Amino acid sequence: MRRFSDYNPIAVAVYFLCAAGTVMFSMNPVIILLSLIGAVVLLVTRNGSRERGCLLSLAAAFVILALINPIFSHNGVTVLFVLNDIPFTFEAAVYGAAASAMIVSALCWFRSFSQIMTSDRLLYLLGGISPKLALIFSTALRYVPLYRRQAEKVKNAQKVLGLFDMETLSGQFRENIRIFSVMVTWALENGIITSDSMTARGYGIGKRTYFTLYRFRRSDLFLLLASLLLFSVTLLGTALGALEFSYYPAITGISLSPLAAAAYFSYGALALLPSFIQIQGDIRWKYLLSKA
Repeated sequence: MRRFSDYNPIAVAVYFLCAAGTVMFSMNPVIILLSLIGAVVLLVTRNGSRERGCLLSLAAAFVILALINPIFSHNGVTVLFVLNDIPFTFEAAVYGAAASAMIVSALCWFRSFSQIMTSDRLLYLLGGISPKLALIFSTALRYVPLYRRQAEKVKNAQKVLGLFDMETLSGQFRENIRIFSVMVTWALENGIITSDSMTARGYGIGKRTYFTLYRFRRSDLFLLLASLLLFSVTLLGTALGALEFSYYPAITGISLSPLAAAAYFSYGALALLPSFIQIQGDIRWKYLLSKA
């Protein structure tokens, strides 16, 4: 009984690379739609109503980004209307919607990636390749919440001392500069303390080993092979031109050849695979709770 976030970091990282990498380099509307559905369903199945605010923000971003292209780009042969001698074309509107959906789906994939691939998972993933890179990456991730909490402490302390002036724009700018100056000093001092602590513990003297709780199981192998297989079929369809789609000067039809259909089915299965694993894990967990 394993949810998608419980799988080995190697299998999870390969999956996100295949799922997000495909949509980032494809403008086929079917691929983009499948990617958007899969990314949103994964967020909802993992977090439920907690993602409501994020999804509303992404929906607003989708609308804004979709409107930008037909405003500034006037390519295309199908003119919808003319405003102040500026033509608004159907092709530009469709391209804007597709590009916006691609960006939003990529953001959804990376949000799920950041939630699942925590610093310890990234350290496990990169530790075997480059221990120094893994250390730098995990340290940088550690400083993000520390920096945020310390900045809030400095801000509250200045408010108590009566030094925080937010009534005027110049006052806001001055106070934010003061907080930034304090935070730079704090970050440098904390970095020196961390460096001295690592030196005192003998870091860099000999070959470094690390302990991990992650094991590569049979289910991890299944996820890894399924991701690579489904991605390979989609990549084959792209390489052979079965997924080609043109927006300008006129929108071309969506290919329904056997290879294109196989590529669509493969990427659809790839996009929905983690949601299926997540739902299956939740159902088994609730079933076991009901039998207890």
